[in-house]
Amino acid sequence: MALEITFSDKTFENKKRNPDEFSEIALEIRRDIIKSLYLAKSGHSGGTLGTSDIFSVLFFGGVMKYNPQKPDWKDRDRFVLSAGHLCPVLYSTLARAGFYSPEELYRLRKFGSRLQGHPGFDMKLPGIESSTGSLGQGVSIAVGMAMSDKHADKNNRKVFALTGDGEVEEGTVWEAAMAAAHYKLDNLCWILDNNDCQIDGRVKDVMSIYPVDKKFEAFGFDVINIDGHNYNDIKNAFAKFKSNHESKIGKPTAIIAKTIMGKGVSFMEDKYIWHGNPPNEEQAKIALEDLK
Repeated sequence: MALEITFSDKTFENKKRNPDEFSEIALEIRRDIIKSLYLAKSGHSGGTLGTSDIFSVLFFGGVMKYNPQKPDWKDRDRFVLSAGHLCPVLYSTLARAGFYSPEELYRLRKFGSRLQGHPGFDMKLPGIESSTGSLGQGVSIAVGMAMSDKHADKNNRKVFALTGDGEVEEGTVWEAAMAAAHYKLDNLCWILDNNDCQIDGRVKDVMSIYPVDKKFEAFGFDVINIDGHNYNDIKNAFAKFKSNHESKIGKPTAIIAKTIMGKGVSFMEDKYIWHGNPPNEEQAKIALEDLK
């Protein structure tokens, strides 16, 4: 029997939650990812599944300030997905936050869709703050946003950016890190998705970034190492960043989140071949069964 795909109409409030509540949200996001990638027949599975727990806390745990009914609200915090290929997790998150209907997830990577293979600011998709995809450039844009907020506009907004660990092999990433520390951007939270997988193999084998936490420390960051699937760890890390921001410590924050590529899907977990591959019909059936 052919696989029939439907998307639920669930949305979730952005509020303080107990850790157990995040698992329901993360499961909904993971199901969206599998369904939309299966329909698209292209896209990135591994890292999107691996970061779903982080997104569930960031967007639905009272961490970020945003208003889905007023996406351009001037006092909002901003999120930049520097690892733009992970956009299916962001698209699902924004839909579940109420920025647009989950029905739009049917249109991932379709001609004329607002949900392209990398986030496009020109696609007028609510919640997207910048076009990203050229690795290393998104976090540089986020640093520029944080500089403007802190030193020009002198407001109280926060800027969050997520990079992949393969992405930090790019030189421009470290130029951004150097600038963030030099300009004392304590309003910047840099999240590193550390699954040790990239399209060609293990990060440690292709071009080792380790010890990556010590590198960020050397660049002048307050570094927090966490299990990227432990909701208490994630909540506490964001709380520490909020404290850093409010205390004006003069340092940007780096959260090094140890994650598992393909988390939640048995045949994808910790396998770098799923970096850039979508599931076929049989694989999607197994994945959705795993994600019940």
